[in-house]
Amino acid sequence: MDTPVQYTPVHYTGTERRPRIFRDDLLQGRISLVTGGSSGIGLGIVRVFAEFGATVVFLGRREDKLASAREQLLREVPSANLETVALDVRHHGAMREAVASIVERHGRLDILVNNAAGNFHCPTEALSENGWRSVIDIDLNGTFNGCQAALPGLKASPHGGRILNITVPQALSGWPGSAHAASAKAGILSLTRSLAVEWGGYGIRVNNVLPGPIAGTEGLKRLYEDRGIADHEYERMAMGCFGLVDDIANACAYLASPGGDFVTGCDFMVDGGRWLKRGWV
Repeated sequence: MDTPVQYTPVHYTGTERRPRIFRDDLLQGRISLVTGGSSGIGLGIVRVFAEFGATVVFLGRREDKLASAREQLLREVPSANLETVALDVRHHGAMREAVASIVERHGRLDILVNNAAGNFHCPTEALSENGWRSVIDIDLNGTFNGCQAALPGLKASPHGGRILNITVPQALSGWPGSAHAASAKAGILSLTRSLAVEWGGYGIRVNNVLPGPIAGTEGLKRLYEDRGIADHEYERMAMGCFGLVDDIANACAYLASPGGDFVTGCDFMVDGGRWLKRGWV
């Protein structure tokens, strides 16, 4: 009788990459826009999209961080077609102008990734009005601003436009200590489903991607490591480890590719089974 293979979870540092799983031209010629793209998950999505041949415009609030991120990516992917725009996704008019400029230059927009987000741990009884409003404004209103601004360009996509909204599993379960973020992300879930139906007639697919804890990201550091509860989070992972940025980026690449042609209105859970196990630990 064969001895069963024992799975050993890996504790990632966050610098590791997954093996390339799609063909190199998966997104060749696609025009994509990624908000919150200068670091973390957003930067990882920009990198993978560029590796697969997409032209990527990525947004952030700080010119210096965008410039640094672009330089880093061009060292890693010398053939990358990258553009940066500094703006705050909370500003509806600025988003409209930025997307209109992209469409004017490229004739269309094929992919929008709404990744920009804000969060901090705070018990709800101590949460200020401004703290509540700022997270709702960045996460939920910023996502709405991006979707509405992108619609004309996405309608013009010959591939069928794609919107990918990055949210969290806690939008389904609630998130004690982050009720502001959980509420905003729950709103995004409903917005996604609404737009999947409203805009399906335009050939636009709208989906959610729900990451679990991702190694090496600022969110993991602030919400878990800095609070001394990272070990407890490991215990709540069905796979026994945190994920990598590539796990989220590859999920987005799949949904943005022809593989996602018949997928819309879905919640793509990429969290190592944490959402299932967390209530049992």
